[in-house]
Amino acid sequence: MFSLEQYPLNFAPNALEPHMSAATINFHHGKHLDTYIKNLNGLIAGTDYEKLSLQEIIVKSASDTNAKKVFNNAAQVFNHGFFFQSMALNNGSTFPENIAKAFGSREKFMEEFKTVALGIFGSGWAWLVNDKGSLKIMGFSNADTPIAHGLKPVLSLDVWEHSYYLDYQNRRGDFIDAFLNNLVDWNFVNNNL
Repeated sequence: MFSLEQYPLNFAPNALEPHMSAATINFHHGKHLDTYIKNLNGLIAGTDYEKLSLQEIIVKSASDTNAKKVFNNAAQVFNHGFFFQSMALNNGSTFPENIAKAFGSREKFMEEFKTVALGIFGSGWAWLVNDKGSLKIMGFSNADTPIAHGLKPVLSLDVWEHSYYLDYQNRRGDFIDAFLNNLVDWNFVNNNL
């Protein structure tokens, strides 16, 4: 799904304003993600990992105690790629009925997703995943990713401070609300279901 090269966004850097500023997009996508990509390519050069896809690198390095740096950078490339693809201004389409059914309602899904995202101590990711046909909301610390656990990603939210600090400072809850209510590309989510 994602490559080991920087890829263009599906939207202009200022397209998500006022919910996410161009400055945040430029730092987050242009600097943070770019650094993970460069680091990963440097770490895998001349190794067996060099011939693998991004997902294969994640799965293989997750169980290799000598490849923690490879895993962290590969997982962050995947996580960020998924996050940026998860967004579109004004939510792109309608909320998926499958998710409303799985969680009881749109409101209950939003509430549970926010609770998980707020509950992540420090840095990490909130994910909606498909676990063998069952939709679950899960929090992952640092660079961890559903791919490493055999789970199918459906939606992701980056709750590392660099994803929201310029716009929301320490108000993670406000950022989560803005993301869920204004930025999720529900077409992308539907395609992942």
